[in-house]
Amino acid sequence: MMPSLLPRHDGEVLVVGGPTLVMDLGGLRIVSDPTFDDPGPHGYLTKTSGPVVTEGQLADVDMVLVSHDNHADNLDDRGRAFAMAAPLLLTTTGGAERLGSPAQGLAAWETRRFPRPYDGELTVTAVPAVHGPEDGERDAEGNVNCQVVGFVLAGAGLPTVYVSGDNASVRTVAEVARRVPGIDAAVLHAGAARVPGKFRGRPVSLDSVRTAAAAAILSDPVTIPVHYDGWAHFTEGRDAIVSAFDDAGLAAVVRIADHGTWIPLTP
Repeated sequence: MMPSLLPRHDGEVLVVGGPTLVMDLGGLRIVSDPTFDDPGPHGYLTKTSGPVVTEGQLADVDMVLVSHDNHADNLDDRGRAFAMAAPLLLTTTGGAERLGSPAQGLAAWETRRFPRPYDGELTVTAVPAVHGPEDGERDAEGNVNCQVVGFVLAGAGLPTVYVSGDNASVRTVAEVARRVPGIDAAVLHAGAARVPGKFRGRPVSLDSVRTAAAAAILSDPVTIPVHYDGWAHFTEGRDAIVSAFDDAGLAAVVRIADHGTWIPLTP
């Protein structure tokens, strides 16, 4: 028997686990960085908990966003199959070449427009991300660790939503804030991911203090942290994030709840 579809909640998001998010926006269902595998090893990474929603419950997806395809904690085996079966898959330019059709690649600051079911358009803009310390060694294309993008989604009558992807750079968040003023909601990849042997053990995603700082730089949008649990290489979890926002005087903007809980994108 096929699982029943997850009911839609327009203007809300649901954290599935790890980086995986369901966003119902403007009549469209969008899933970011799908990871649906059971717990277990993925090369040098270890998944410690599974998703609270299965891919079968999200078979009505309209769009999948993949910040990068290089690491299993952002696109595991079942997540990859789900993404490749979706009507629309947006990712990095390099990722689109590796994945093939139907993936479409976006360079940083490239924008695409898509019709909404009833009226109007949804604009998706790829934004930069730095997957490690600012002074980390860069490849020929200027990427730290690998090519990663975040996304900004916007449309008439909709909240403007920033999805950071795996980004450790507060400077990059400031660039996004400068070029895209008026962000209403921010989905920030947190967790202070650390990988032995890389960057002297320094985090390759935002730690809790920098997650709160990113929210302040973005002018205190509704802030939904993701990607802080479910994998063994995360070093700061939910309690550390809550504490950092409280210390920064930003407890009112952070939205962190049990996975599977719908969270409004507006206050």
